[in-house]
Amino acid sequence: MKEEIFTGLKDLFFPQKCVLCRKLLKSRQRHICPECAKSAPENTRGLITDTGEFFSGCTAPYRYDGVVREAVHRYKFNNLQGYCEFFGEKVAEVVDRDLAGKFDIITWVPLSKAGRRKRGYDQAMLLAMATALNLNDVAAETLRKIKNTMAQSGMTGAAERRANVMGAYEVTDEELIRDKRVLVIDDVMTTGATLGECARTLLMAGAKEVWCAVFAYAGK
Repeated sequence: MKEEIFTGLKDLFFPQKCVLCRKLLKSRQRHICPECAKSAPENTRGLITDTGEFFSGCTAPYRYDGVVREAVHRYKFNNLQGYCEFFGEKVAEVVDRDLAGKFDIITWVPLSKAGRRKRGYDQAMLLAMATALNLNDVAAETLRKIKNTMAQSGMTGAAERRANVMGAYEVTDEELIRDKRVLVIDDVMTTGATLGECARTLLMAGAKEVWCAVFAYAGK
């Protein structure tokens, strides 16, 4: 009873907004409104195996379009770190559906030190931790970004994106990933260049296989 009263007061004084469309949620609604739950651009392909290099496949709950794209931008650039709770729940759902039993360790695509200072947080790290929590697992740091790169979003060609991230990462502890199947988490996959470079770096350091999961991917 006390918990119900507290929840009611919280909803009254701190009304929650839909993560995707920003409309006010009604009492007891969590994260997204019923309309977005029905109409948000979902990934209908399941496990994607024809995009990117060096990783075996990637899964995602949504396509990078419309309200999903806008939500990702707010998460990355407007300091809305709390979005990781919903993002992590959705990523965990598709990981459980498409990649159960295919990985031994969960990690993420890291920002550089300069990138973390500028943004104030590492959005992929938060997403990986939230995803792992929903999978009753933990996320571990396996990669370090050692090269400040230009924003991939400002590049159009796949070759340009690959060149931009080449040599940008190094493995933090080879013993941690040796002979392991690694699941790499990121917020968005477009051409797969960044995830591919992370996968290449992990495989070169002794990882057995690399799979990926993102909140949204650019494609149909």
